Amino acid sequence: MEYFYLRLLLFFTIFVYSKSIYTPDWSSLDTRSIPSWFDQAKVGIFIHWGVFSVPSITSEAWMWWAWKGDNPNPETVAFMEKNYPADWTYADFAREFRAEFFDPNEWADILGASGAKYVVLTSKHHEGFTLWPSKYSFSWNAMDVGPKRDLVGDLAGAIRARTNLTFGLYHSLYEWFNPLYLEDKKNQFKTQYFPSMKILPELVELVETYKPAVIWSDGDWEAPDTYWNSTEFLAWLYNESPVKDVVVVNDRWGFGVPCQHGDFYTCSDRYNPGHLVTHKWENCFTIDKVSWGFRRPAKLEDYMSIKELLQEIVTTVSTGGNVLINVGPTAYGKIAPIYEERLRQMGSWLKVNGEAIYNSVPWKYQNDTVNSNVWYTASKDGQSVYANLLVWPNNTTEVALGAPVTSASTTVTLLGSNAGPLNWRSAGSSGGIIIDVSSIKIYSLASDWAWVFKLQNISPKQKTKVFRKLHHH
Repeated sequence: MEYFYLRLLLFFTIFVYSKSIYTPDWSSLDTRSIPSWFDQAKVGIFIHWGVFSVPSITSEAWMWWAWKGDNPNPETVAFMEKNYPADWTYADFAREFRAEFFDPNEWADILGASGAKYVVLTSKHHEGFTLWPSKYSFSWNAMDVGPKRDLVGDLAGAIRARTNLTFGLYHSLYEWFNPLYLEDKKNQFKTQYFPSMKILPELVELVETYKPAVIWSDGDWEAPDTYWNSTEFLAWLYNESPVKDVVVVNDRWGFGVPCQHGDFYTCSDRYNPGHLVTHKWENCFTIDKVSWGFRRPAKLEDYMSIKELLQEIVTTVSTGGNVLINVGPTAYGKIAPIYEERLRQMGSWLKVNGEAIYNSVPWKYQNDTVNSNVWYTASKDGQSVYANLLVWPNNTTEVALGAPVTSASTTVTLLGSNAGPLNWRSAGSSGGIIIDVSSIKIYSLASDWAWVFKLQNISPKQKTKVFRKLHHH
């Protein structure tokens, strides 16, 4: 407790005596401009790794809760009864989390080849096991038990030495079975033993030691942000921390906060609203469609195809979001080949089509008005509009678009093609363009999955306004 109050005293001293910009309240914190690197990056990789990677069954990262929580999952309970001795505890799995094949350089090279611009590792999930040697997690961390190494530090070092990716960390506020948390919960969160003695010191330690440029908070939903002291932590982070100028945080800082506060919104897992959202947001989703952690029972059909993955990227970026694409490594420290293949495929696509993704901004239209397989992005300077085509047309040599209005100087090219400018014609007086792709040989396309037409010297079709007649009585 004493440490916490010293920290709070430090926070308030900073606010009173320094030229700090942000005070510990949402009205002040929400005025912060998000550092520009995040919106420019567009593509990140999420890594869910921890003790849960050992059992790696269907309930994956939530396995302990599915086994011993308030409403146990019968399948998980039956699996444990069948395969483990009666006195087996979740802590016993930690000894088997050895990460014996973990090569941070190999991970860095795979992530670098993916075309992603940032990575977010689970430093601690709801199980409470820290992947770094935390002073606040005695004998329940990767240095004391299991791998016997600093997994966060090792990966951070490799990422920074071998790639241009920005390094970030996920951190769960709550821990299912921590006695301090359960005590506060029993007291209806009127006491703050857990955040004061565990969470705030741990977060400060994490930031000062590893300097993550993303702090991806989670596990917040059972208690208000005032219980977690979220705004105090964020004010320190934005004003005084070693990452104050570059760090971005999400919106999971207490119930009622998601989709309301934070540098970027996540709202809910796999959030992809399909329409323009003006506050910066992120769509976190999993390549294994049903799991965040590695799952031994997974089948091939459970994994996203590269077409599905690219569709998620294109629709998200078109509507103002970033993607955070999750992989779940094994307990022995490998990124499974199915994940590696998807990441390398994505990298090869971005190498050809990246100018339509990185640094882009939403256009006046997101989805095309006549071609539902086309989603738009635009260059920041407004000179280029990118029509991202998800399905190549069958039995025709034309691609019709409804939203662009052409001019005499309009040019159309296909990214990655050496065919040069493509022929086109106006679709009519009300706008639209029909692109002639007869000169494109499908076998020679630089991309096998999604294609990007670069349109220059076009304008958006005027959106029609609907006026209702006023009836006077």
